[in-house]
Amino acid sequence: MIFQGRAISPGKAEGRVLKLDGTFSFLGGVNASTGDLNVGEGNIAGKVFVFHSGKGSTVGSFVMYDLMVHGKAPAAVINNLAETIVTTGAVISSIPMVDKIDTDVILDGDEIIVDGDEGTIEIKNTKAIRVVSSALLNDSGKVLLLQRPESARSFPGRKSLVAGKIEIDEVTEDAAVREIYEETQIKVLRPDAYLPPIYVREDDVIWEVYPFLFKIKDQEPILNKENVSCEWIGPDEIKRDSSIVPQTFDVVDRMLKKMK
Repeated sequence: MIFQGRAISPGKAEGRVLKLDGTFSFLGGVNASTGDLNVGEGNIAGKVFVFHSGKGSTVGSFVMYDLMVHGKAPAAVINNLAETIVTTGAVISSIPMVDKIDTDVILDGDEIIVDGDEGTIEIKNTKAIRVVSSALLNDSGKVLLLQRPESARSFPGRKSLVAGKIEIDEVTEDAAVREIYEETQIKVLRPDAYLPPIYVREDDVIWEVYPFLFKIKDQEPILNKENVSCEWIGPDEIKRDSSIVPQTFDVVDRMLKKMK
C-alpha cells in the first residue's frame, strides 16, 4: 500500500524496516562507526529507519553525516513529524526522508520503498481494505459495541463499533447506513459526526477505516450472525477495555468533541 506523506530529503531507497517507538536522538542513540543502536536492539546500516520524531542536540545531524562517511547510514528515514536536527542530518548525508506518516501502520521488518522526491512510502506485501466503522450513541450517552466471534477473519474475539466493508463504487456514508441495518436492524439517516479515514494495521492487511457517529433514539439492536453479543458502554469505559479493536476510543472521543 502507498501512503502520501511529505518530502523532506530527496532520493529513493528500498529496504527492510528497523522501527523504534517514540522519539530518537542520533547523539548517543547510535554508534556512528558501526550503526549499532545504543537504545533498543539492531543496526540501522542500510535499513529504513522508522521512529516518531527526532530530539536532542544539533550534534545529532553530524552523527548522521558520520554514519554516511563510515558507510553505516540508514537507507532512508521515516517520521511522523520531522524536526530540524534529523532533517538537517538527512539532507547533508543524502538520506531520503519522508514525514507526516502514521508510523503505527509500519511494522518492524516490513519491506518499504521510500520516495523522498514525491514524499511517498510503499509498504510491500500488504493489501488495503476500505471499511466503515460507526458509533451508535443512545440517549444515555452510551455507545454500542459488538462482540466478534473467535472465528472472525479480522480481530477475532474483539469488541468493535458497527463495521463492514465498503462495496465497489459505494459512497462511504451509504455503506455505514447499510452496515448498521444489516448488523443491528437499526435504521439511521444522516451521520451526526464523521472523521477522515484512519489506518489500522493487522498482519498484512491495512484497514482504511472511515469513522461515523449516529445518534439514535429508542432503538435496540437485533444482531445478525456476524456478531455473538452486544453491549452499550460509556465512552470512558472504552479507553480502559483492552479487548476492543485498536483506536476505537480515539475515534469516538474525537467525534463526540466535534458535536460539542
